[in-house]
Amino acid sequence: MDNTVRGTIEMTAAMAILGTIGWFVVLSGQPIMDVVFWRCAFGAVTLLVICTALGLLRGRLSLRIVAIAALGGAAIVINWLLLFSAFSRASISIATAVYNTQPFMLVGFGALFFSERLTVTKLTWLGIAFAGMLLIVHAAPDAGDHGTDYFTGIAMALAAAFFWAVAAVVTKKLKGTPPHLIALIQVCVGVLMLAPFANLTHLPADARSWVMLATLGIVHTGLMYILMYGAIQKLPTHLQGSLSFIYPVVAILVDVVAFGHRLHPAQIAGAAAILVAAAGMNLGWSLWKSKVPA
Repeated sequence: MDNTVRGTIEMTAAMAILGTIGWFVVLSGQPIMDVVFWRCAFGAVTLLVICTALGLLRGRLSLRIVAIAALGGAAIVINWLLLFSAFSRASISIATAVYNTQPFMLVGFGALFFSERLTVTKLTWLGIAFAGMLLIVHAAPDAGDHGTDYFTGIAMALAAAFFWAVAAVVTKKLKGTPPHLIALIQVCVGVLMLAPFANLTHLPADARSWVMLATLGIVHTGLMYILMYGAIQKLPTHLQGSLSFIYPVVAILVDVVAFGHRLHPAQIAGAAAILVAAAGMNLGWSLWKSKVPA
């Protein structure tokens, strides 16, 4: 099988898996702190097996690499806590759409800390995403929504995107380190961070909760990382960016099919604006005709 075809299949599968994460979080019926703890715990076991099988644990890791990966892991864990908490407040659809403002957080970091130039095109995409945010914020949620605090949920999703961007910037410092090993360190940090706060004295009593929690760790963490990193090695950047938008589309479909959540027209327009702007930013779409031949 051609490398590009195989990478496309792997990336599609990874993003589809990621898109169902909200369904498993909600149906686990557990407090978010416990959900993230068990995701990290099951994920750590899965990634440990994978890293051992790939021979990634044979080499020595410097203290610098471990420290940087741990810092990124702390940001990733906070990101999960915020995003999962947003699901029950603003709905999976809205939280996921708002969460996809990540590229703009990265652009902001690039401008602030790495002296990267803000072009007119980037600012235009940012403006479109901001307009989408305003539409979402001003749209009143349905009376039947299962969200408990709409605006808090939106703020949590935005904060989750911010911490994802922090993790992405930190992880850039680990170029050359096997990504599966970085992920293992990150989930191990999550276990250590959350163990004092997780409710370990009263464990889930039903099998369904354990299945949901184990799936979040084994499938949505271990398997998803394998597929995603495998795809990244095979695909050009523009194709990676295109396929990454399978994630929010699947998440919105899951919200509609599994939970019957319907978005208002203004919310649909806002979500679409954010996703189109994020796609334009990720894929380098130009809004202005260049006067210089390519």
